Amino acid sequence: MLGRQPALVRAVDGVSFRIAPGEVLGLAGESGCGKSTTGMAVLDLVTRTAGSIRVAGRDVDLKRDRTAQLAFRRDVQIVFQNPFEALNPRFTALESVLEPIAVHFPGRREEQLARAHRALERAGLAPVETYASRYPHELSGGQLQRVAIARAIGVEPRILVADEPVSMLDVSIRAGILALFRSFARDMGMAILYISHDLSTMRYLCQNVAVMYLGRIVEYGPAGAVLSRPVHPYAQALMASVPVRGRRGRKRLPLSGQVPNAMAIPAGCRFHPRCPVAMPICSAVDPPKVMLASGQEVACHLMTTTNSQEAQDASDTGTNRLALR
Repeated sequence: MLGRQPALVRAVDGVSFRIAPGEVLGLAGESGCGKSTTGMAVLDLVTRTAGSIRVAGRDVDLKRDRTAQLAFRRDVQIVFQNPFEALNPRFTALESVLEPIAVHFPGRREEQLARAHRALERAGLAPVETYASRYPHELSGGQLQRVAIARAIGVEPRILVADEPVSMLDVSIRAGILALFRSFARDMGMAILYISHDLSTMRYLCQNVAVMYLGRIVEYGPAGAVLSRPVHPYAQALMASVPVRGRRGRKRLPLSGQVPNAMAIPAGCRFHPRCPVAMPICSAVDPPKVMLASGQEVACHLMTTTNSQEAQDASDTGTNRLALR
């Protein structure tokens, strides 16, 4: 209505992390928690109300001039979730990969073509001549995603954001796509932000994992620790929901209630309305982040109360006592 202030939605609030060259950081959480918005913010594709982006130790100021914008766009690229919508249907595979290369490496056409061919080969589309002249409707879903990946790595970025890159692909070809990301990190030194709700792929791909809930990171740490011995009650419930073959006796941790409205964030801990072990302080005070001996950083009041040793023991043994007692 006229004269009414627009409601503020904090899709991402207070999120901070760093990714080293050659590292794959997994960002996990249920749908609507802010994962993709975080990825868009890293790419500066959404307007940030606060915070900063640093690449190679330097603050990025995209409002400064076009030179800074071009440098940033070359350093940071993205692979979108849906390859069927990510590519121009009027462009061949080679033309799609050539377009960003021509922008960032103006000059001789022969050099641009060489970069495009190298990117297609790295993305697993070899021999290149078989795919270069094909249009999107002539390619399978897996081939389309490989073209989208080749387009992103053609400029050899420092940072690659992969937003649910295998969620729309057949299970039979997901491993091949994930292997590509591992090779980019290992062989090209790319820092990769891998956004997904598929925790099994994170176990295969990521060195570190961050678990997100309602716009905040609630647990962060080494992938082995977070995925096998989660400490935060939400992270425990999330990991317990992953199907595991041959473990029928594993207890699930169902959560009551609904995810709160992002325009009406609960006071205190954002998870407390659904938390099975919430304490009175949880509804009043935002929990601080606590670093555990396992390397996990957890935002939970259980870490700062008399139950903190029990929380550490749960992390060390993987018994999930916090959520099951």
